[in-house]
Amino acid sequence: MSVPGVPGASRARVVAVDPGSPAALAGVLPGDEIVAMNGEVPRDVIRYRLLADEADLELVVDRGGLEQTIGIEKGEGTLLGIEVSSALFDQVRTCDNHCEFCFIYQLPPGMRKSLYLKDDDYRLSFLYGNFTTLTRFTEADLERVVTEGLAPLFVSIHATDPEVRTKMLRNRRGATSLRWLRALLDHGIEVHGQVVVCPGQNDGAVLDDTLAGVLDQYPELATVCAVPLGVSRYSTEAAMRPHTDAEARAVVETVERWQQTFLDVLGRRLVFAADEYYLQAGLPFPEPEAYEGFPQHENGIGIARTFEAEFFGRADTATGVRPGFFAWVEGAPAEGYRAPRAPGSVTLMPRPQAPVGVLTGPYGAAVLRPLIDSVGRRDVRVIEVANEFFGGNIGVSGLMVGADLTRVLAAEPEGHRYLLPDVCLSNGVFLDGTTPADLPRPVEVVATDGHALRRALAVEVAA
Repeated sequence: MSVPGVPGASRARVVAVDPGSPAALAGVLPGDEIVAMNGEVPRDVIRYRLLADEADLELVVDRGGLEQTIGIEKGEGTLLGIEVSSALFDQVRTCDNHCEFCFIYQLPPGMRKSLYLKDDDYRLSFLYGNFTTLTRFTEADLERVVTEGLAPLFVSIHATDPEVRTKMLRNRRGATSLRWLRALLDHGIEVHGQVVVCPGQNDGAVLDDTLAGVLDQYPELATVCAVPLGVSRYSTEAAMRPHTDAEARAVVETVERWQQTFLDVLGRRLVFAADEYYLQAGLPFPEPEAYEGFPQHENGIGIARTFEAEFFGRADTATGVRPGFFAWVEGAPAEGYRAPRAPGSVTLMPRPQAPVGVLTGPYGAAVLRPLIDSVGRRDVRVIEVANEFFGGNIGVSGLMVGADLTRVLAAEPEGHRYLLPDVCLSNGVFLDGTTPADLPRPVEVVATDGHALRRALAVEVAA
């Protein structure tokens, strides 16, 4: 239902009310649509949370087409007890770039509609860690980010040369939109950057120029990650291709050279190369301390080292997905990669002593095999699942789908235990719309960290 006076907006719908909470005691019901909170129409869950923190809240709801005003007595900061239906109550700010390397353009047809949405919304950057190019960022957005302290944010840089960035984004605002990055940093907002490195486009001398530009213009950036271009078999861009092994090695060498420069000038490494580069180039991963706390772990920076430390018991807690804003936002819906991975989709095998197969993508297999071999368990094997659904150079475990798992598991023996990392699931569903229940063999869904794998294997490993 639309919100009067707010073009294109919709209302937050109450999907659950905690029993005994202030909202429940006041009479709020699931299905109610929030019209206003203390006289303000909340645009998103960020503003909703700030309003919900206030004491003695006046809530206007639409219940079956009739508006009702509900007074809620509570202390400031006391949880309201409402779960809402979405993160953004107005429209998602979509992306108006046309990047050749955009993975949305490379998705197979026939997937669920939500997967084809290209967002460029700073709010989703704050809430979920999505990267924004800032080409649709405004003065009003800057004011809100600064006033409400919406940090950290994640910005797609790709190139600091205006002409190169414009060409890569296929958007004339690509040349000027990094002025907002400068403004965010000037106001003390924590920002992490990303460079998707495309062979022949922004690698080589252009990557050097970009990192020089970071040092010269944006040295306050918290981190910058260099990640490889993913090319599925559905790409229609002739200029987009995977890195060669030599190109992958060159990216690592460039990043590590600039790390030393940043260390000398800023006292920190600042830029990091994705694990995929080290795997493709056949290079050893940096030591754990070189990742400086793994601030871009979610983007594939240092996953192998953290998994290794967890597996061998050298890390007290799992790094996993960092919850960020949703660690404290009451009632925020789980969306994106922060959604619960596999509720209700775990099938435990009745024979804990059965042989074990660990399902993973090609990159995961390269990381896991040495760890499994070190345990000396001949009854445990790594089962590599090639990604035929997406094709191309897609080899990360997070993009495994039911169709490929079905193909591989159908050739595996019955009666074994099969461990599936939860990173390839969102709310218990694979990207192709299937679920673990559709697979030809029962699987155990395991959290994607070294601690969980060690527990699933029930082995003691030496540090």
